[in-house]
Amino acid sequence: MKRLKEDIRNQFFHRAYLLYGEEEYLVRLYRDQLKKAVLDGEDEMNFTAYQGDGIDLYQVREMAQTLPFFGEYRLILMEDTRLFKKANELSDMISEFPDTTIFLFVEKEVDKRSKLYKYVQKNGLSVEMNAMSAGETKKFVAMELQKAGKKIRESTADYLLEQVDHSLVNLQNELEKLIAYTYGREEVAKTDIDAVCSVQVTGQIFKMLDAVASGKKQETMKLYHDLLELKESPASILYLLSRHFRILLQVKSASGNLTKQDLAKKLGIPPFSVGKYQAQCRHFSRKQLKEMFAACVDTDYDFKQGKIQDRIGVELLLVDFLSAKAKG
Repeated sequence: MKRLKEDIRNQFFHRAYLLYGEEEYLVRLYRDQLKKAVLDGEDEMNFTAYQGDGIDLYQVREMAQTLPFFGEYRLILMEDTRLFKKANELSDMISEFPDTTIFLFVEKEVDKRSKLYKYVQKNGLSVEMNAMSAGETKKFVAMELQKAGKKIRESTADYLLEQVDHSLVNLQNELEKLIAYTYGREEVAKTDIDAVCSVQVTGQIFKMLDAVASGKKQETMKLYHDLLELKESPASILYLLSRHFRILLQVKSASGNLTKQDLAKKLGIPPFSVGKYQAQCRHFSRKQLKEMFAACVDTDYDFKQGKIQDRIGVELLLVDFLSAKAKG
């Protein structure tokens, strides 16, 4: 992250960048900052974006070989392409392109054994952006509120983080609601959080997976539909499921020598929730957790490709979880 910030500040760019990880807010933030820095605030004449699987790499080659117009660089953005999960020729192509062409890859998942990942590691910069620690998250809350002329006590910030999911995208939404609700007042209070912030969705996700572990289909679906009634979008629920499985996998793989405090710091979750994750891990094998997490990633990809409607997609995903758990 430090090198990425330096590149943006110094206007010194590598040939290729890869931004990936579970913290979608940070990925989008640095994607946009890097784009702005490379194009130097100019219009998008020297910018091309590709998204999704099935990209014609030879079309990309043609664009990448084109010199920039009235600018120093040409930027090619490639998002959710899965090029870091399968064999392809792009790493060989990039070395042929002029130095004025810069590639920016944005992916959810990468295979660090892939040829393209190794190329970016050697010739560019790859940055994994995962959940921030509790301390960093509290600083984020304070800074966002300060921008709006608001203040929050540390104890109140702790209370906020207990009530809502820690993803920065979700936190940003909750802070916007708090800023609007406290118009005309400087300090954000606990009563404001109770008044406008979403229910603790993470708690609902725990209950949903407990129901899956017990093979309770009706209860699993009821919890899902309860979340929909609370205006949580299927895409948001899918994101939270993916994040939950990622944490469960990390907890499952963690050394037994780590204290709950150390584990909480490593995972970027509140210390009080570590025991809940550890307890839930016992209901699933590592293989099951990996397969469930992979299914979440595949479903998200299908959403973006328009292959399945989001609400039905999550329902089918939950049915698959129940089926897989029943088979053991």
